Amino acid sequence: MTNLIRTAALLFLAAIAGIQAIRPARTNPPTDPARTMGAAMTVPADAAAVLNRACRDCHSNETTWPWYSGVAPVSWFVIDHVRSGRRHFNYSEWTGYESEKARKILHDICEETRKGSMPIGSYLLVHRDARLSEADVHALCNWTQSVVAARTP
Repeated sequence: MTNLIRTAALLFLAAIAGIQAIRPARTNPPTDPARTMGAAMTVPADAAAVLNRACRDCHSNETTWPWYSGVAPVSWFVIDHVRSGRRHFNYSEWTGYESEKARKILHDICEETRKGSMPIGSYLLVHRDARLSEADVHALCNWTQSVVAARTP
């Protein structure tokens, strides 16, 4: 029985070591400051602080990659979440969105944070400072709703 446990442990360790070779790219594309959300519109300080603290890692080209984002299999999930977040919206590439798409994103920022869907739970497990208070949600919704209302024909 001891040999079986030892063999299983060695196989497990070999598998963990082996999967480290599968490394998806952790990227931070260059950011042109003229294309950012902040360049395209005024973002109040309270909303900007929330975006920076709770949204930047997944929804911009300025991700701070934590140490565990280089350790498989956790790295696969982290990198996938960042890619997915950037696909949904990327405030480093804000000026690339058409007006209607930008309005929908702004609307969704308020709705997703109000429902508690954003930031995602797995991110909040290790980034406690990204938890949104009622005041944070209020700041985001006040800002996004005012922008959407101002741009509605």
